[in-house]
Amino acid sequence: MRIVTQTAITACPLRSRGKVRDIYDVDAETLLIVTTDRMSAYDVIMGEAIPYKGVILNQITLFWMEKFRDIIPNHLVESDVNRFPSILAPWADELEGRAVLVRKAKPLPVECIVRGYLSGSGWKDYQATGKLCGYDLPAGLRESDKLEPALFTPSTKAELGEHDENISVARAAALLGSEVAQQAQDVSLRIYEAGRAYAAGRGIIVADTKFEFGFIDGKLHIIDEVLTPDSSRFWPADKYVPGQGQPSFDKQYLRDWLKSQPWNMQPPAPALPQEIIDNTAARYREAYEILTGKRLTV
Repeated sequence: MRIVTQTAITACPLRSRGKVRDIYDVDAETLLIVTTDRMSAYDVIMGEAIPYKGVILNQITLFWMEKFRDIIPNHLVESDVNRFPSILAPWADELEGRAVLVRKAKPLPVECIVRGYLSGSGWKDYQATGKLCGYDLPAGLRESDKLEPALFTPSTKAELGEHDENISVARAAALLGSEVAQQAQDVSLRIYEAGRAYAAGRGIIVADTKFEFGFIDGKLHIIDEVLTPDSSRFWPADKYVPGQGQPSFDKQYLRDWLKSQPWNMQPPAPALPQEIIDNTAARYREAYEILTGKRLTV
């Protein structure tokens, strides 16, 4: 396997290049999604890669999609690079472990966020308003307090370089239609609770996460990434202390370092010291190994 920051697969048209993923049209019904080692934070792409981060994100997503397939179908067609179309063979080395073939879906125009703990932008919202994305919460809650029940807090999908915006459930229903919005909310909460329960048994608190869904043949499917260190906050349960920020297995370590720098959260990002790169990579690797019970061999 190789460290990959950007792909150039000339056999297929490039459909989009996001903060982390390069997406290609394979045919009329199929996409190739390549999860690179690019790192983004605060919607800015860092100048340095996190080695094999893309492999970890892809493998964690495959793990969860298999686990949740009885809850909701997913868009996966193939994850074994040896069974990819022959036109992709010249790029097998850089695709190994980090690429999937998926069915094309019509994505929902919102991100489906579930918050099980008061953290991040939710904590800031609560401090300012006493609410969380429109939900009334009890007074006196602390940073990192558990929310019971977990809350569905959708957001808009921003263009590359822009920031997502939290929206109300009512606004999501207006965008999606009430029936689709209710389905997205119900399945988001169901997947989160199932993932949270599993992770708790492995010593990880899933504080919050975001899901993406899309329609394939008129049926809702889960797409993109699922419960990864990029899309979720993972906290070590044995170090959990409410009333403060938590140590984490996700990109929060990098965010915290960036916040300590003289940076206005606009491109270009500060250069990442090797220690920050190594420690971030170690956290991603640890999350993968704890959750899946497997060792990463790269």
